[in-house]
Amino acid sequence: MMSWQTILAIGSGGFIGAVLRAYLNGLISHKVPHLLPFGTLGVNLIGSFIMGLLISYFMYTTIFSVHMKSFLTTGILGALTTYSTFAIESFFLLQGGSFILALSNISLNVFGSIFMAGSGYYAVKFFMEK
Repeated sequence: MMSWQTILAIGSGGFIGAVLRAYLNGLISHKVPHLLPFGTLGVNLIGSFIMGLLISYFMYTTIFSVHMKSFLTTGILGALTTYSTFAIESFFLLQGGSFILALSNISLNVFGSIFMAGSGYYAVKFFMEK
């Protein structure tokens, strides 16, 4: 069972992550003319990179409590990244007959997010092991 401190940490982090997602998604969508939903892609790639950074950094330090780790990862980054938004946007692209755009969106989000998470992870590993 989760403690009330962990629940509070995740919930408050989720609030921050959701606000960040709305802000960054709008900012990216406004600045980058697009056929693909680049706002969603942007927050997914940014969030994945930061997740890789944090998870790797947590392996090298003990300064973060379990509550702070939950606040940052499950809370902020869990709300920042947008799997459900990505899913419905991909569905609408498919439904509208834009199969190439839909497959591009799916590929960029899935493979791009995995790549960015790994990049963040190895960036910390590289600097911490020097």
